[in-house]
Amino acid sequence: MKTKYIYLYLFVALSFFNCESFLEEDPRSLISPETFFASENDARQAIQGMYAILKNNSIYGQVGLDHFYDNGADIIEPNRAANFVEPIGNYSMNEALADVSVQKMSVSDTWKDLYRVILNVNVLIDRVTGNEAIGNESVRTEIIAEARFMRGLCYWHITNLWGDAPYYTEVLTLEEISALGRTAEATIIEGTLQDLQFAQDNLPSVYPDAERGRASKWAAAIIMAKIYMKQQDWQQGLAKSEEIINQSPHSLLPNYNDVFDPSNEYNAEIIWSLDFARDITGQFDPAFPGRAFAGNSNWRPSMFNPRLRDEPLNTDERGALRDALTARGEAFNGTGLQVASQDFAEKFPLNDLRREINIVNNYLGFDLVFPYMAKFWNLSLEMSPRFNHSDNRMVFRLADVYLMAAECENELNGPTSKALNFMHAVRSRAYATQAEWDITGVSQQGFREAMYDERKWELAGEAHRRYDLIRWGILLDVVQNLEYRFWKPNENIRPFHVKLPIPLQELELNPALLESDPTNNGYR
Repeated sequence: MKTKYIYLYLFVALSFFNCESFLEEDPRSLISPETFFASENDARQAIQGMYAILKNNSIYGQVGLDHFYDNGADIIEPNRAANFVEPIGNYSMNEALADVSVQKMSVSDTWKDLYRVILNVNVLIDRVTGNEAIGNESVRTEIIAEARFMRGLCYWHITNLWGDAPYYTEVLTLEEISALGRTAEATIIEGTLQDLQFAQDNLPSVYPDAERGRASKWAAAIIMAKIYMKQQDWQQGLAKSEEIINQSPHSLLPNYNDVFDPSNEYNAEIIWSLDFARDITGQFDPAFPGRAFAGNSNWRPSMFNPRLRDEPLNTDERGALRDALTARGEAFNGTGLQVASQDFAEKFPLNDLRREINIVNNYLGFDLVFPYMAKFWNLSLEMSPRFNHSDNRMVFRLADVYLMAAECENELNGPTSKALNFMHAVRSRAYATQAEWDITGVSQQGFREAMYDERKWELAGEAHRRYDLIRWGILLDVVQNLEYRFWKPNENIRPFHVKLPIPLQELELNPALLESDPTNNGYR
């Protein structure tokens, strides 16, 4: 699959801005409003260009969305001070810092790239609708469904991060877009649900092996379920979760560790993961100056892989550790920047079988300085050299859906056998005996509190945690009651930190963004 995606990725610029040759002009990540798609291939290349933007460092490629969904909570911490993590991880963010782009990661970069996808989607839908040069009606409907999935995905992220925001679904000029004010979050979500339902109704359930990096109808369904749960519409959240569990081709793997096996990236539990390949420079996110090796746009494994100069605990054994790694064709050649938080490492149950790849304190017999999350490791020098990984970016998997269904059922009817069955389906592979995984007999509140922890242990580092803590209304309480290795997020966090500020540069370009909220989400 990766080979096919490489070719599409490299040539997607052919359909942008009517370029005569991508060799003569820098490829761009915006579809021109004048673009006319003359074939199905033109439209599908444009879709692939949107996937390319999703792979940028600012979204799913590097730390990107991890900034907003994992850092500054109770699972991940940096192993050292890091300027591009600090504003969010330490809750020192302000409008000006939102513009500071470090390695193409900032609040501003994420804002711009999400809206780049939206602009492209709107143009594509306009150009594909009724265009008989693009296959038959069924083909056009599927292309539009995939585009609407991406628009729904991006608006979902935008409402999570900023709440009220500019919203448009038609083709506008850049001047018109730059004058838009903020639309109420509820209105955006209503349109987002319509996009996602259309995507679920019209996208395939599965793709051929060569196309498995594309989002299926079940990726649309899981976002809808998450939206319903955030709205506390437990009935619709449960119904949508059960659709995925009962009708999708996905199933839970018997062994938790196998879910993260880099040699089996499209296993039955994975609902959607973005496909990456080695040795490919991002089409729209090339290497930043002086770092030609970093153009792959997929640093995430390097963020979790240790770096040797930090390890091991006994520095006199560093040479021996290097030799032991080399003998296995491995290296500690990552940044080691994302490690298990102090609180997470201390509280993770010792009898939980998931602990061994979420908390790694010792490797090859060497005690380590930091507790690493090995579920995201790929130490292979051959398959995953530093900053040049082929590892996919997992976005959604089925265990998440089982826990979502369990939570919805508990909120509707308490800890019924149905709620317990959903919960136990996940817990039973995490413990050696039923006595350890069975939580029968808990109250509704007890089940709710068990869910707070269960999602933490099961989905650690998978970019769900701050979203969960915010929708549960407990982010402030959780952060204020923790100790951290670096900084003082427990002292700095304020209630308004559940949202991000619109970057100062955007406000200067478009003062209308402050009309409905002069405080800019509380940051003024």
